[in-house]
Amino acid sequence: MTRNRNTTAFRLVGHDVSTTPPVLAAELAAAWADIQRHHGELPDLAAPESLIGESSSACGGGLSFERLLHEAVHGIAAARGIRDTSRAGRYHNRRFLAIAEELGLEHAEEPHPSSGFSLVSLTPETRRRYRPTMERLARALKAYSTATETDTGKSFRGPAARHGSSGGGVRVKAVCDCGRNVRVVPSVLAQAPIMCGACGKQFRIPEAPAVAAVG
Repeated sequence: MTRNRNTTAFRLVGHDVSTTPPVLAAELAAAWADIQRHHGELPDLAAPESLIGESSSACGGGLSFERLLHEAVHGIAAARGIRDTSRAGRYHNRRFLAIAEELGLEHAEEPHPSSGFSLVSLTPETRRRYRPTMERLARALKAYSTATETDTGKSFRGPAARHGSSGGGVRVKAVCDCGRNVRVVPSVLAQAPIMCGACGKQFRIPEAPAVAAVG
């Protein structure tokens, strides 16, 4: 099985804003690779940093290992050519639930009227299987959260921020056909397409509306 090339685990070094995003991206890639070890058909994660700051009410809460496993369900569905959502990617159907159960997720309640079986949770067995990975990712997420909350805008961010690499720079919103969005540095998006796990389309930065010339 081809391993994700971005799987090197970095040791957390404090809460410095200039180093925390790449550390978190590396831990996300390592966690994804751990899921791949148990589920070989899961495609590689093209851009781990695209998940940082991403929001989607249809796919549950904020970034966590549980959320990452949810995205892995979409990844396997895409690899199998299965349509696991409808209503512009908001409603997660029983095909999504079937794959989620394969990956160790469960949905204890009836489907939600608008999001279906989206709000899946880890089973006790899955928590035991991935405990070390979950703990590493939780530490990286905590460091990232602390760094972003304490950043005053005057912190020295280093060359990564000046040159717009994945370690810093201005993030803008990119959207896909089903309405989900990620916040990403434009230069990162230019390196390779970032695909939506729900609709299979590329995330794109919307063009600014043309301003009419004043006569």
